[in-house]
Amino acid sequence: MDIESSKIEPPDAAARRAVRPVIVYPLDNLSQPDLRRYRRAREGAHKTDEIVIEPRQAACFEVEAGRFFRITCIEGPQVGDLNLWNAHDIGERFYSSKTRALHGTHITVGDRMWSNLPFMRPMATIVEDSLAWYGKDEYGASVHDAIGSRCDPYTGNLLRGTTYHHCCHSNLTRALARRKDCSLDEAELHVHDVLNVFMCTGFTLDTGRYFMKASPVRPGDYLEFFAEIDLLGALSACPGGDCSFDHSSDAARCHPLQVEVFAPKEGALADWSPPSINDYDRSHGCEIAK
Repeated sequence: MDIESSKIEPPDAAARRAVRPVIVYPLDNLSQPDLRRYRRAREGAHKTDEIVIEPRQAACFEVEAGRFFRITCIEGPQVGDLNLWNAHDIGERFYSSKTRALHGTHITVGDRMWSNLPFMRPMATIVEDSLAWYGKDEYGASVHDAIGSRCDPYTGNLLRGTTYHHCCHSNLTRALARRKDCSLDEAELHVHDVLNVFMCTGFTLDTGRYFMKASPVRPGDYLEFFAEIDLLGALSACPGGDCSFDHSSDAARCHPLQVEVFAPKEGALADWSPPSINDYDRSHGCEIAK
């Protein structure tokens, strides 16, 4: 069948298109975060750590379960690529596709960053978002993207035939290798699809192509999380800057990002405990060995 003949519509084409969509994962039975409790705990919390991510670089940070971390734009419009791991087992890491399936292509207050299978539990919950006002614009774009994987040297080599070492994938790889004192090859296997913090993206309505546009982020804007488990994080200050025109080169103007960690007052989260890993028995349809 050639391309043109495959475009011929059947008689019932309109009826097929008119079928109502069904939400794949209804959240009626999913426990919701207690944002009021988290926000009460945040009141009076004191800062325990602060790092600045230099432009076109990445750095790691740690957050104990029950603490908060805030990513802030501090000098000029800048997006950041965030990886999260279980601080005690980096085999458990952020699962962007399931987070996207549960909460949507872009996440904000009340949404959670979920970990990969077989763990599948909340790693962090967004508790504050200074860009929540943006919503969805006329192009279908929104902020805090769980769609794009991260800029990487392999795609650049494929599409442009160029070598660029300060894309987010490479930045995160270097940062994790330094933190874990391991080789770049070992670290790279653990770098994963990111949450694109502050990045404004969507899909074109005509072709469904992934697009980016200038981020609405400005100095002072922030995204804040509650750590549900002990976390090792890594954040890259993307070489795309505000991602208004390019993101895998030195062409864009880039700025630093700040990460701050806050600890609630003692007793502010009494009786709270980190979520357990998913309790599916992992039998996969086979008899479990006795």
